[in-house]
Amino acid sequence: MAEILYQTPDVVLWQAALVSILVSYLFSQTIAFVYMLTHQGVSYSRSYVVSLVAAGLVSTVLMLAIGNNLARGIGIVGTLALIRFRMQMHDSLDMIYVFAAFAGGVAAGTGNFATGAIGTAAFLIVVSVLQVSGFGSRQRHDGVLRVQLPPDEESESALLASLRNHCRHFAAISVREVAQGREAERVYQITLRSTGKEALLVKDVAAIKGAHGVSIAMQEATHEI
Repeated sequence: MAEILYQTPDVVLWQAALVSILVSYLFSQTIAFVYMLTHQGVSYSRSYVVSLVAAGLVSTVLMLAIGNNLARGIGIVGTLALIRFRMQMHDSLDMIYVFAAFAGGVAAGTGNFATGAIGTAAFLIVVSVLQVSGFGSRQRHDGVLRVQLPPDEESESALLASLRNHCRHFAAISVREVAQGREAERVYQITLRSTGKEALLVKDVAAIKGAHGVSIAMQEATHEI
């Protein structure tokens, strides 16, 4: 069917345009849906998901408009060069999703439906497996503990005892004077002995004489701090 609809090089039949746009929508909608399911992090944007669907349709229309006409292609490229995209990508994988949506749209616009379907499926399977399996992650600690204590050995010893009791590993990041030298803010990287027990550590550290401002910023696998 594709050979019949796309046999005219300069003028695209409306049936061909309709089929291409529908197939492109299917490709880009699937890509956007998988992105929604596998996205990790705090930078999720509904506008970006909608843009993935639109990107596929736009690339399809461009390919249909260009066809085999070199002059059209040069004109469209020149027009697109005037557009300045200001969207910030918080994740490099987001950019790859945009390219995947464009690739599916280009394949649909040129009538290469099988290539587009196989390429889109392969991309989504690989990305989904890598995301779900946590491939490439190197989490070395659970979070960061902050506490303000009097600058004396007794307070420091009590803090270290609490850390040893609740943490498998911990390492001091920084120590700085606060309250005009009457207190010291201590920051530690921590790895808890049991997940989900950070509240017990906070309670234990807060019970130290003179301790206040106790907080833990947890570094989950889906967050960046």
